[in-house]
Amino acid sequence: MINFSKKSLSKGLVLLFLALAGRTVSAMNDKATGIPFASSVKELNLFGVGVRKKGPIKVYSVGMYCSDAVRESLSNISRTADKGKKALSTLLNGAKESDTSFVLKMNFKVGAEKMASAIAESVAPRHNSDSEVDDLKSLIFAGVSEKGAAVKGTVLQFDCSPESGIDVSVDGREQGNVASPGLAKAFCSVYLDDKCVSPALRDSILVNCCAP
Repeated sequence: MINFSKKSLSKGLVLLFLALAGRTVSAMNDKATGIPFASSVKELNLFGVGVRKKGPIKVYSVGMYCSDAVRESLSNISRTADKGKKALSTLLNGAKESDTSFVLKMNFKVGAEKMASAIAESVAPRHNSDSEVDDLKSLIFAGVSEKGAAVKGTVLQFDCSPESGIDVSVDGREQGNVASPGLAKAFCSVYLDDKCVSPALRDSILVNCCAP
């Protein structure tokens, strides 16, 4: 029989608490807009947040949610070594090969057609099927046009899966699915590759998920 002293038990509980606390994923606010993001979506944890700007206009804030496995793969990689190339490559590949959600929260009013076109035009150069990009555009347009425009506070969610493609919802209402894993991966690239539309999001993820 093993006997533990009160002191050793107390120390062990403290270490356990600290270990669990280190894994806790917190909600975040985008510093640029003040828009808040919940700590989790559909069992995926928040990795980081950032602003999408068009010139001086802060159009929307975006949060990325992904799996614990991807977060773990980033935890031992330096965000500064080799100018962050390994960290960014691991992030992009991990997001493409895992369930990943992007939540967009509007900070500036944009018309339904313009919003749908803007996202579609970002995806198109990264994907080889115009018809699938058009399908994505149609789902976005349908969801936003129901309320007239993507007014401030509107929430668009894109759930990307390497198996089932991409699901689109607007203000919590499901608009449909484009059953294309390739399109889902292209959507991840829009926010995570070297020509991403929100560098602030990538920077936030590296700070939150990688080693110094």
